[in-house]
Amino acid sequence: MRLAAFLVPLAFACGARAADFTVTSPQVPAGGTLGSAQVFDGFGCQGGNQSPALVWSGAPAGTRSFAVTVYDPDAPTGSGWWHWVVYDLPATTTRLPANAGTADGRALPAPAAQGRTDYGSAGFGGACPPVGDKPHRYVFTVHALKVDRLEVPAGASAAMVGYFLGMNRLGQATLEARYGR
Repeated sequence: MRLAAFLVPLAFACGARAADFTVTSPQVPAGGTLGSAQVFDGFGCQGGNQSPALVWSGAPAGTRSFAVTVYDPDAPTGSGWWHWVVYDLPATTTRLPANAGTADGRALPAPAAQGRTDYGSAGFGGACPPVGDKPHRYVFTVHALKVDRLEVPAGASAAMVGYFLGMNRLGQATLEARYGR
């Protein structure tokens, strides 16, 4: 009984801290639909292929860097589709401007790096679900990490970066939107 009296408040305290970590976007409403600016330009899709502006706050204590991923769990690949992987964002970073996900990464704060998406290159690759599929979910996640930098090689795949994110994550905040055609 004493253990339960200790664990229940502890669980609520941990949950409250996790709930404080949030991510929003002025261009992508939570639960809304991606705009044409966030649609891929290729594979039969016509869009701006621009990453949306992201703003986050409430990161867990001890955060030493951030990473951002964009993932479509509904892609008909058996493993989803990685649209963006950026990591080694300094702990002082609380926002990324619109179109920060260009292949050259010029709008990202140093020493940020981008992994290879499922389009086969670095940088943001917008939504492009198959014609006739139900609208896909696009999950924008900001990962708070306990290390200054991830030890991954340049051009690492999203899966490799994801492995290191899992090993070093203190918390995460997500924003989900949909897109179909």
